[in-house]
Amino acid sequence: FFFLRLPRFTRMSRFGGGKSGEKKLTPYLKAVKSTLTAAICLRNFPSQVVERHNKPAVETQWARELLLAPVVIAKNEKEAVKIEGSINALRISIRIKQMDNMEGILVERFSSFLEMRADDFVILRRKACEKRPSKKDAVKKAKITLEKKASDEDDDGYDISFLITHYHTETMWRDKLVDFIVTFIQEINSEISDLRLNVNSRGRKVAEHFFLQFVAKK
Repeated sequence: FFFLRLPRFTRMSRFGGGKSGEKKLTPYLKAVKSTLTAAICLRNFPSQVVERHNKPAVETQWARELLLAPVVIAKNEKEAVKIEGSINALRISIRIKQMDNMEGILVERFSSFLEMRADDFVILRRKACEKRPSKKDAVKKAKITLEKKASDEDDDGYDISFLITHYHTETMWRDKLVDFIVTFIQEINSEISDLRLNVNSRGRKVAEHFFLQFVAKK
């Protein structure tokens, strides 16, 4: 994920830089890629409100004429991408698939781990736009009969956001930025699945070690 700081000729093919890293895109990812390619046409545009300021219009929301209509591309209720464009910035919010409370907690921990290192990722936002409520707190507060209802209500927000400004497009390749976002969406589900398998295997080992104590006593 740290390819954005590397020189152009050393970027890894895994993130869309070569044929070895290419994978077949689903219609969902093709729609995301085509929309990002059309919306990433950014330019330098100083603020019309504050003199000598140059802020991302999609963040400030000062002038509606500088904003594009937000586009939401949803694969299903649990997986979607929201693309908000403007004249000098582009914001991408991603909703990661969460099938149960375990995956919700893993996604929350994984996204917070990345957001704490937003400076290294360059285009990563420190806090997701329209952040979902904390799944861990929802599990603690919810009763057993209301768990399903609480999890359904949390499907409206997003888990992680990226912010691309005209400064990024002036120093980086635009197609590589688009490929990075698409590859991130493509690989994030497998990362969460691997984390869940690791948690299950560790839980199995702990349970075996715990029950071995009772067997040894007998």
